[in-house]
Amino acid sequence: MIKLGITGACGKMGRRIFELAGYDKDFEVALALEKKGTPLIGKDLGRIKVSSNLDGMFLIDVLVDFTLPEATETHLDYVAKYKKALVLGTTGLSDAQKNKVEEVSKVIPVVFTPNMAVGMNVLFAMLPEITQRLGPDYSVEIVEAHHKAKKDAPSGTAKKLAEVITLVSKKEIPTHSIRLGDIFGDHTVIFCGNSERIEIKHQAHSRDLFVVGALKAAKWIFGKPAGLYSMQDVLKG
Repeated sequence: MIKLGITGACGKMGRRIFELAGYDKDFEVALALEKKGTPLIGKDLGRIKVSSNLDGMFLIDVLVDFTLPEATETHLDYVAKYKKALVLGTTGLSDAQKNKVEEVSKVIPVVFTPNMAVGMNVLFAMLPEITQRLGPDYSVEIVEAHHKAKKDAPSGTAKKLAEVITLVSKKEIPTHSIRLGDIFGDHTVIFCGNSERIEIKHQAHSRDLFVVGALKAAKWIFGKPAGLYSMQDVLKG
């Protein structure tokens, strides 16, 4: 059984990770972390209490982190200290913070991806070939939409989509962001040229989509050697 740690355990994403992991016989949630000052610190969350003690990571096998860049930067210190595997879905990391993820991955295994959805990661893998086959006569732009509380724009997923296209096209890909209502996450890649338009759209209907991917990654990374991995590695796995 994999002993799981969850950061931001009382938030929308963390709570769903906690709930769905509880239905999976392969997991035992051993640590539910929240930032200091959160009213729920010390309260029961299922069979464990919510904690702000990062040294509790010595209890776990894998940490799942979907928080904010500043919090993630601190969490990296502790997973490295206790040599625990990390599934990292935090977006909006600075270049310096991404470099820190790479440094930490030299001592622990890390799955780091801007989007844990299985379908989106299949799209990441397919886009280079689509871009190559369409060729330079097709212009490309990306439109992404998320809920109004999302802080980073463009989304990490949109940046990744643009990155994989740019590797083939050698062109900068314009990206447009929308922040409205409670949209979980919509991403559309638009190819246009030669009197035709191709639109490839991925829509997230609930947070469970990302939770399922994160738990799949947590199972995959358990027992792996140190290194920086992606969901592409998980899906091949």
